[in-house]
Amino acid sequence: MNVPFLDLKASYLELQSEIDTAIQRVLHSGSYIGGAEVEAFENEFADFCGARHVVGVANGLDALRLALLALGVGPGDEIIVPSHTFIATWLSVSQCGATPVPVEPIEGGFNMDPQQVADRVTPRTKGIIPVHLYGEPADLASLIDIANRHGLFVLEDAAQAHGAVYRGRRIGSHGHAVAWSFYPGKNLGAFGDGGAVSTNDEALARRVRMIGNYGSRTKYVNDVIGYNSRLDPVQAAILRAKLPRIDEWNARRSSIAERYSQAFASQLAAPAGPQERQGHAWHLYAVRHPERDQLQKQLSDVGVTTLIHYPRPPHLQEAYASLGFGPGSFPMAEQYASTLLSLPIGPHLTQAQVDHVIDAVMNGVSSIS
Repeated sequence: MNVPFLDLKASYLELQSEIDTAIQRVLHSGSYIGGAEVEAFENEFADFCGARHVVGVANGLDALRLALLALGVGPGDEIIVPSHTFIATWLSVSQCGATPVPVEPIEGGFNMDPQQVADRVTPRTKGIIPVHLYGEPADLASLIDIANRHGLFVLEDAAQAHGAVYRGRRIGSHGHAVAWSFYPGKNLGAFGDGGAVSTNDEALARRVRMIGNYGSRTKYVNDVIGYNSRLDPVQAAILRAKLPRIDEWNARRSSIAERYSQAFASQLAAPAGPQERQGHAWHLYAVRHPERDQLQKQLSDVGVTTLIHYPRPPHLQEAYASLGFGPGSFPMAEQYASTLLSLPIGPHLTQAQVDHVIDAVMNGVSSIS
C-alpha cells in the first residue's frame, strides 16, 4: 500500500463542484486583480479567525515581512524568533534590515520558550515572532506579558495553524498581528501561493495594505516605498470554497493524531501531550527517533512517504553565516534537525492507510531496536 505524505488532489475532488464554480465565477467576473472575491474572502476569514481585519497578500513570507514593515521594523532593530522553524520566519526579519535573535524551544516541545525570550530582550528588541509550529499554539499569554512589560509587539507566525485554538479563541488576533500562508500544503491551502495578515488594529491593517500596494493608498500617489503583494482573486475564490471545511478536516487530522499517539506511546516521543493537543491544528505530526534516517528509509520501502521538518536549522544555513552561529549554538534545534520525522496526517487518509502507517512505524522501530 502506498501512503502519500499529503494528497492535495483529494481536497479538490471532495470539493470539485464548489471549486470549479468558484474559479468560473472569477473568470466570468472580468476582475482579475483584487475586487469583490478577495474582499469577500478577507471578510470571511476575519470572521473565521476572530479578527476585525484581514489583508490578503501574495504569500506567507510577504505576510510576515509586510506586517513587520507596518509595525515599523527596520535596520538596527532586533526581533526574537525561534531557533527551530522554517527559515521564512528569519528571512522576513532580515528583509526588513533587522536582526533575528533566536531562542530555543521549550523543554520537550517545539515552540519557543518564554523564559528564554525574556532573557534575550535588549534595548534594541522591537518585537517577538512566535511560530505556532506544526499547528500547536505557542504560549501566547506568557509571550504577550513579556511584550507588554517591555513595550514590544507580538507578530504571530500562523502559517501552520489554520483553525488552531488558544484558550478558547481561534488563533488570529491574540497578538498585534498574525501572518498566514495559504501554500497548497497548509490546512487551508490555495492552488498556488497566497497569504494574509489578520489584526484587530485598523490602522495597522491599512498600513499593511498600503505597503503591499506599491506603498499607495490612492492610485499614482505613493506614500512609502512599497511592494506588489496582493492575494490573487482566483486563489481567494478557492480559499472561500475550502474555508467551510477546515474544522471538519482539522477534526480528521486530530483523530489520526490521537490514533498515532496511542499506538506509539511506548515507542516514540509524541509531538504533544494530552493537554497540549487541545486546540492543536495538526498541520504536522512529527516524531523523534535517534535513527531517524534509517526509520525513514524503512517506511519508504513499504510505501509510506515521510518528510523532515527541518533538516538544517536556520542558524546553520549559509544565508546566516554572517551571524556567527556555529554547530552547538542551539543544540535543541540541531537535535530536532537530526531526529524529527513527519508522518502522513492529511485529512484524506483512509482508515487502511492510517493502519498501514502505524504498522510500518511499529515494525520499523522494532527492527531498528
